[in-house]
Formats: sequence, C-alpha cells, structure tokens
Amino acid sequence: MSDAAARAIPAVTLAPMTPEIYDAWVGRTIAEYAEEHVQAGNWAREGSLDRARAQFEELLPDGLATADQHLWSIRDPEGRGVGILWVGPRPRVERALFIWDIAIEPAQRGRGLGQAALEALHAWAREQGYERVNLHVFGSNEVARRLYRRTGYVETDVQMEKRL
Repeated sequence: MSDAAARAIPAVTLAPMTPEIYDAWVGRTIAEYAEEHVQAGNWAREGSLDRARAQFEELLPDGLATADQHLWSIRDPEGRGVGILWVGPRPRVERALFIWDIAIEPAQRGRGLGQAALEALHAWAREQGYERVNLHVFGSNEVARRLYRRTGYVETDVQMEKRL
C-alpha cells in the first residue's frame, strides 16, 4: 500500500440523528460531560450530574427538535453509524458555528473518521454561510487536540493551573 493510500481519509456522511440514537447519546454524554468537568477540576463531583443535565436542557430544550441545533449520526462509507456530531450557531458571534459534541465510537477510532466528519462539517458550514467553526476541548484530551490541529484548528484561548 502506498503512503498516499495509507493516509486516505474515508468519506463519511452526516445523517440526521434518530430519536433512538439521540436517547442513547444524550444519557451517556451527560454523564461523560459531568465526569470530564470533575476530572478537570472545574466542578465538585457532588452535583456535577445535575449541573451537566441542566446545561444540556438549556442548550437542547426541545431535544432533537431544538431550533438551530444540528444533531447528526456520522456514517462510514458502508452506511454504518460510527459516531455523532452536534453543532449550532455560536452564541453572540456572527457567522460562527460551534461544535458542542463530536464523538467516534471507540471501536471505530484510528480510521480517519473523525477527520472525515470534520471535513464534511466544514463543507456544510461553508455552504450555510458560516465563516468559522469553534469548539472547546478539555486540555487532557490530547488525541482530540491533535485531530483538531491536523484539521486546521488553532488554540485561541488557553487556561492553565497548577494544583497544590
């Protein structure tokens, strides 16, 4: 296999998330989000799940039907669901899109699907008139940070701390 073939990025499609996928995703993701904040030192464990749930309810008050929010299943070239992507307009920033969540199923990672999903998102965003895409990533998530850098994202704000 040539180097170019080894680096080939698979084509993915972004399909509207079904209610079944949404229900499974939102329950799992709220718990993961709460834990990430606890691990980062942002929140105390006690109350973290309620806090995460409240943020999701604020951002997605009508679930899948929430206006201006796009919740997709990432589908590989064979049409299998391999992840999810949730985006919406960035609050208070004109023509900016915000990635609220992107995740590739653990068994599907390392195949270029995350990069392909971001490239599909970028193409869609340009067609919709967006001029930039923003996101937040926890500092400890080095795998995701490398992916974002590889697809052209740059750090615009960095918070650091030293635990004593």
